[in-house]
Amino acid sequence: MVVLLVVAGFAAGLSGSMAGLASLFSYPALLAAGLSPVAANQTNTIALAVASVGSMAGSRPELRGQAPRVLRLLPLTLVGGAVGAGLVLVTPSDAFALIVPFLVAGASLVLLLPRRADAKPVTSRTGRAATVVGVFAVGVYSGYFGAAAGVVMMALLVRSLADSLVRVNAVKNVLLGASNAVAAIGFAVLGEVSWSAALPLTAGLLVGNYCGPAIARRLPPTVLRVGIAVAGLVLAGVLLNRAL
Repeated sequence: MVVLLVVAGFAAGLSGSMAGLASLFSYPALLAAGLSPVAANQTNTIALAVASVGSMAGSRPELRGQAPRVLRLLPLTLVGGAVGAGLVLVTPSDAFALIVPFLVAGASLVLLLPRRADAKPVTSRTGRAATVVGVFAVGVYSGYFGAAAGVVMMALLVRSLADSLVRVNAVKNVLLGASNAVAAIGFAVLGEVSWSAALPLTAGLLVGNYCGPAIARRLPPTVLRVGIAVAGLVLAGVLLNRAL
């Protein structure tokens, strides 16, 4: 079972750091290891939070010059992650689990829309307000459950930042890493975490997260964007089937 978690962690790290789909591999692996859905969710969040260090390190070239952008959005995901973790600890997840597949599918369809070559970053007051609300909402979702939160965040940031996909992906890695970190603290203190499962999963995630950005920067942008979108639609179907 340790080998399964390490391998699943590596696959999750690759897919998560490139596409935001880490939980496509890590969450089912934890269920297969015998954890309850609640324990699997919380253990997964802790592993993702620790392993996000790898994706940030691997994304250093793309993060250069983006400090103002990251610092502007980071507080939103920090607060959102704390709110999401609080909701996990006090509310059932059945209703939310039914909404999530449609959210993921919608975000995936947005990514399939081609971005205009002359697209500009969102600067209007309404557009910036929508970005703030959206980033906060994804932070809440990431802290609450998090499966494909990266796909939703990518869809939001691609439209609002109008930057290259790999640079947007680097920002996404930092923001969701922060959201997961805040939620992980709450789960570590008050939750149902399986540390014996978290350790091998985290080890695999660290390696996969570090390698993912290097692979992403070598892929054609269209291939990366369509690949993320298609994988997101597949995950939406899996999550909907599980919720029903």
